[in-house]
Amino acid sequence: MEIALKLAGQPALIPTKIEGGDPAGPQSAFFLPNLTGSWSLCTAGLAHPHTGEIRPVVFDHKLAKGRDDVVLVHLNHRLVQMALRLLRAEVWSPEGRQGLYRVTARRVPNHAAEMPVVAAHARLVVIGGDSHRLHEEVIAVAGVIQPDKKDRPFRRLNVGETQAALEAATTEPVSDRMQQQLQTLWPQVKPALMQALEARMRDRLAGMQRLLDERRAKDKNDIEAVLQELARAIEQELDEPAYQQLELFSVDERSQLSRNTAALRARLEQIPAEIEAEQAGIEARFADPQPRMFPVAVTFLVPERLNY
Repeated sequence: MEIALKLAGQPALIPTKIEGGDPAGPQSAFFLPNLTGSWSLCTAGLAHPHTGEIRPVVFDHKLAKGRDDVVLVHLNHRLVQMALRLLRAEVWSPEGRQGLYRVTARRVPNHAAEMPVVAAHARLVVIGGDSHRLHEEVIAVAGVIQPDKKDRPFRRLNVGETQAALEAATTEPVSDRMQQQLQTLWPQVKPALMQALEARMRDRLAGMQRLLDERRAKDKNDIEAVLQELARAIEQELDEPAYQQLELFSVDERSQLSRNTAALRARLEQIPAEIEAEQAGIEARFADPQPRMFPVAVTFLVPERLNY
């Protein structure tokens, strides 16, 4: 959120203390600053409905549970949506017009790595047979840089090791000397890092095939259940006494009732074919899923002892 507001030219969030927050932990509550332009709409709903007092925002569901003196900024909140939209635009902005760096180098504790590690994040999108987006996530890979091994300058880490390395990263940048060394090493490790991303993409696609199959079956069952329920509702309406006692109606009413009955019976007859067509569409949507990968960022992780 801090980065998105900075990119948008907006003032930063204003930290504040609230009851229940961890005094020793990271800042967890903030007042929104005076946002301008379309961002000003993000302040809607901050005033307490009874006192009118402007409330701080929190990003943790636990902090907002059972209280009305704070406002939970969830994923669908306007503030988060605008921030995500801006950050996505920065990721895909043309070269030379980016306000967001895609490469960073950070220090890690000595126990977290013996040699520098390079990690890459990419956006993975799975497209179905009808170009429908079936799945989207961010994947990450990492590997140890081994400059002394010319035949294997990059040793890929497994998923657990990658996660541990990324979690160990601090906010401290590396030295200028180390930055220059990493720039020199980048051409050697880039091909292997891209190959690791491709391999991770294939692994994820194979792993999510069962999930996609389950979603396909659920979607087919759901559409059939909805249309079958519609069929039962139509049959129940046709069985109503009003449709069976035409002698109680006038000529015009009988004519209108007959048209209504014909329309309902025609709709009822269409439902089996509609179920088949809808399920065929679902089959086409999940047929032959194809992955699309878009590299997003590179992170170098350097042990403290090498930052000289």
